[in-house]
Amino acid sequence: MQTIIKNDWTRAEISDIYHSPLLDLMYKAATIHRENFDGSEVQVCTLLSVKTGGCPEDCSYCPQAARYHTDVEVHKLMEVDVVLDAAQRAKDSGSTRFCMGAAWREVRDNRDFDKVLNMVKGVNQMGMEVCCTLGMLSDDQAKKLREAGLYAYNHNLDTSEDYYDAIISTRTYDDRLKTLENVRNNKINVCSGGIIGLGETTDDRIGMLFTLSNLPEHPESVPVNALVPVEGTPLEEQPRVPVWDMVRMIATARIIMPKAMIRLSAGRTEMTEEEQAMCFMSGANSIFAGEKLLTTPNPGEDKDKALFNLLGIKPRASFKEEVEAF
Repeated sequence: MQTIIKNDWTRAEISDIYHSPLLDLMYKAATIHRENFDGSEVQVCTLLSVKTGGCPEDCSYCPQAARYHTDVEVHKLMEVDVVLDAAQRAKDSGSTRFCMGAAWREVRDNRDFDKVLNMVKGVNQMGMEVCCTLGMLSDDQAKKLREAGLYAYNHNLDTSEDYYDAIISTRTYDDRLKTLENVRNNKINVCSGGIIGLGETTDDRIGMLFTLSNLPEHPESVPVNALVPVEGTPLEEQPRVPVWDMVRMIATARIIMPKAMIRLSAGRTEMTEEEQAMCFMSGANSIFAGEKLLTTPNPGEDKDKALFNLLGIKPRASFKEEVEAF
């Protein structure tokens, strides 16, 4: 089977892939995955909330929105040395990418942004891939982050363009796409995916994959999140996403974006080892390590190490594409 890279997928094509018989879908995704990656490797990333809560946005799934009454405690931006200590601990535990998240609507040109730039420089000097997720970003801000050594920028689409307004009203879908454009124009790797379990339809899931796969260049990283319902948010009563839905999303993403890292992200705490193994088999090759994903639970490092040992998985090295290019 020859890998095809195309940026003109139709919704009908993606729908046919998504709805194909599950075992056939998993087999095709696994085959394409092994044509492009070492099937025994998974990238281990750590995500740290460097500024928590108090966000002015109204994302219906997010416990960090100031307007919702959740258990999240608001914390101002952490000091640079504290973040760099956390990054070193993550590296010592086996993470090769360190991502810093701030609960901002957009980046502002102020002392806090200067601090983040120093965090990026420090993590980059450790030899880790450094990623940020800070909200909307201008072209000039993306340039400054790139100059500081930023490797990747995360900005999820969350869901389809059609369903987006049901989840968020404080920014538009075009706002999100503009940030991705600013990131790409400054030669920073794009990390963009979404969340399933928001009450969306299957067509909405296909619509989100359609948008991602038809960007001028596919994202280098595509996080697939299962909603973690949080008490106090509008989506607190949403049922758990069936693992089969996660498998279909991961496998379809792998087939239509064969060179992307597909990140099995939020929702892993609810998955058994067998369910996670199916996701890896279907093309997922990246996870977040550590006990929290920003503010929601995540499996501990010991559990992940035991799972890797069980499945014969080894952590992927930092900057692997760049090293192999030489």
